[in-house]
Amino acid sequence: MDPGRAPLVIVQGEAHREVPPELAVFSVAVSATDRDRAALITRLTERAAAVSGILDAHAAAIERRETAGVQVHPGRRKHEYSGNIETSVVLHDFGDLGVLLAALAGLDLTSVAGPWWQLKPGNRAGSDVRKKAVEDALDRARDYAAAVGATIERIVEIADEEGGGMHRMMRSEAFDQAFDLTPQVQTVTARVRLKVVITDPVVS
Repeated sequence: MDPGRAPLVIVQGEAHREVPPELAVFSVAVSATDRDRAALITRLTERAAAVSGILDAHAAAIERRETAGVQVHPGRRKHEYSGNIETSVVLHDFGDLGVLLAALAGLDLTSVAGPWWQLKPGNRAGSDVRKKAVEDALDRARDYAAAVGATIERIVEIADEEGGGMHRMMRSEAFDQAFDLTPQVQTVTARVRLKVVITDPVVS
């Protein structure tokens, strides 16, 4: 067979897997308004300290916490200032999540958003799904080859398809008054493109 004229089969393989989330992400922001800039900063500092106190009480469940932003700017009214401090929090233990969010939401002039559910970076589910996607592509290539009386001779190319190999991060339903939260299952998807050389087809 002339390698330059070898018959090719090009297929796509796909695989999905549902796994429980490993992380919960939410943000909490405190805000304040005052005609005096120094008083505004004092209020913000006090409210941020209250948030920190609640987070400290749940430190064992927290993967990390980061200041996402600080803003102090002129308000809508003349000689008025507004500001806010936002904190991003990642939890690996969901046991006290509902209690934690309720405690934060109960603070004065404090807003809470989330949670958003995630898998940890490097989760093995991604690797397993990619292998399954390649197996799916090989099965399809074998089917096409068998349909013309041929077999797979060698693999020429394996490549990720756009949109594959990613963890889909899903947001929870907005928490109700009871803060009864149910973690959402994460769907891990992989798509691959496979190009193989097959033996000479048998044409009857």
